[in-house]
Amino acid sequence: MSQPIKCRIDYSDYQSSGKNSLLEYFEAQNLEVHYHCRDGYCGACRTVLCEGQVSYPKEPLAFIRRGEFLPCCSEPSSDLVIEAEKRK
Repeated sequence: MSQPIKCRIDYSDYQSSGKNSLLEYFEAQNLEVHYHCRDGYCGACRTVLCEGQVSYPKEPLAFIRRGEFLPCCSEPSSDLVIEAEKRK
């Protein structure tokens, strides 16, 4: 497993991407995110949120700790800084 890197996500870039979730956007940016359900049920995609705000169009069922978010069912509400891994 590689070391996490900090990535900046520009809110306006996400908006113009046409993606439906941060998970889809991350995949297009070649960032590694582990997931299973893509719907906020399992929590496998938990990601560290260093800066910024996300919103959930539909409230997820999975447990989320402070400082984390679920990219599979969230959208940015501002610019973000996250911890992620580059896809191999």
